[in-house]
Amino acid sequence: MSHSHSHSHHGHHHYHAAHAHDHGHAHDDHAHDDHAHHGHHHAPVDFGRAFLIGITLNTAFVGIESLYGYLANSTALLADAGHNLSDVLGLATAWIAAVLSKRAPTARYTYGLRNTSILAALANAVLLLIASGAILLEAVQRLIEPEPVKSLTIIVVAAIGILVNGATAWLFASGQKGDINIRGAYLHMMADAGVSAGVVIAGLIIMQTGWLWIDPLTSLAVVGVIVWSTWSLLRESTAMSLAAVPASIDPAAVRAMLASRPGVSSIHDLHIWPMSTTETALTAHLVTPGGHPGDGFLVETCQLLQEHFRINHSTIQIEISEHSNCALAPDHVI
Repeated sequence: MSHSHSHSHHGHHHYHAAHAHDHGHAHDDHAHDDHAHHGHHHAPVDFGRAFLIGITLNTAFVGIESLYGYLANSTALLADAGHNLSDVLGLATAWIAAVLSKRAPTARYTYGLRNTSILAALANAVLLLIASGAILLEAVQRLIEPEPVKSLTIIVVAAIGILVNGATAWLFASGQKGDINIRGAYLHMMADAGVSAGVVIAGLIIMQTGWLWIDPLTSLAVVGVIVWSTWSLLRESTAMSLAAVPASIDPAAVRAMLASRPGVSSIHDLHIWPMSTTETALTAHLVTPGGHPGDGFLVETCQLLQEHFRINHSTIQIEISEHSNCALAPDHVI
């Protein structure tokens, strides 16, 4: 009962807060649109093309490399082809996520499908680690039992691999700071160019010395590089899927900024979480004993959050008394 009583008591203020937030949001959306026309708008178009070119190039290369890996009897080439295949899958998941992220919200999916970008980043990292495991297994078997390989084929095919992967990485280089998924694609490609370079060097050494164990040894070194670069992607995407505050935002600084707003005596129920790999949401309750600070205050607070922390979806609840709290203890819930 206490809940309904407190609700009727504060209903008026809640309406104010919600109403003001609407204004703030309309304003916010406009600002966001503006931003969209500058940086945001052409990025997806460019990366759509980048994804298409990347997937096409790499799919073709996987086919060629598998065939020649088989003909040259080289695990290094076959492993490289397998890894390139994981790239194609990784690029495809990242692309699908980029497209789904732009879907409009529905009554049930009120955020649209923005969150798919986080799931894709997670899937991407997992895929890479699985591919690494497969290469590792094959390399260990070859170390125990080396087999003859055609070194010239290895060198030529892997050299083409450096070009294909390098070109694809370059397509995504500009977007890797802003979006963990684009960074995933970029890391994949850089790792792969590295893989191919390693395979070329291995081929040259085998050609010179006839040491067959160089082939699996190279793939082991490469696995180390891949796992190293994938680990941060895995950690970050896991944290995002658990609604952790994005790494680029200091929650203490956000709290301090909100607490220092005029008329605010205290702040509680502050939540900051990633809606997608590029967008952040915030909710907070601000206590203003002097009365409701008005719509302008809310609009300005939303703008400050956007400018200082790149938080673009803020919901602020204003409370007049210290004790009105929506987050009821579990024993209040019936």
